[in-house]
Amino acid sequence: MAYSGVVKPANKIVAGGKPLEQELKIETATNMYPGRLVKRGTNDDDMVVNTAAGPALGWLGYEQTNPVFMPTDVDTIYAQNDMAAVLYGGGFLIVGRLASGQNVTKGTRLVAAANGELTAATNIVVDTGSTPVTSGAANEAIVSGSIPDEGLVVAITQQSVDASSAAADVVVLSLI
Repeated sequence: MAYSGVVKPANKIVAGGKPLEQELKIETATNMYPGRLVKRGTNDDDMVVNTAAGPALGWLGYEQTNPVFMPTDVDTIYAQNDMAAVLYGGGFLIVGRLASGQNVTKGTRLVAAANGELTAATNIVVDTGSTPVTSGAANEAIVSGSIPDEGLVVAITQQSVDASSAAADVVVLSLI
């Protein structure tokens, strides 16, 4: 895996800036590693790992979490019912996780992927066909809503990373 650009910090996930923080309970520990995107769990004070195109609350923190609940290192999963920091607000650099099969360059826009990971955003495509659109009502059926199918862009890469064969860490500028 090749890296270029911003240097990944040692045993931290925030590489620059100051995110907003809130403490939430880990409802399900599956894939709850520091730096993963998280979303609301069953209750407002719960969190679970985010899904592809999911409505992410923010990033699962590490060094901001109370030491009682903090895992040994950034590569260790949190336990169920741990209280952990969720980082949000945008404008800070964080170590996220690029999904396997991705190969991105610095400046690539990223959206949520499965398991709290990230994938490159793609251009919006409006389907074309042979049926003419003859009214505003028909046109609204083609394009509607405010959130693209892949979800909102949540981050911009600050380094080039090749995760073609396996998921890899990537320093990103958080937009959420």
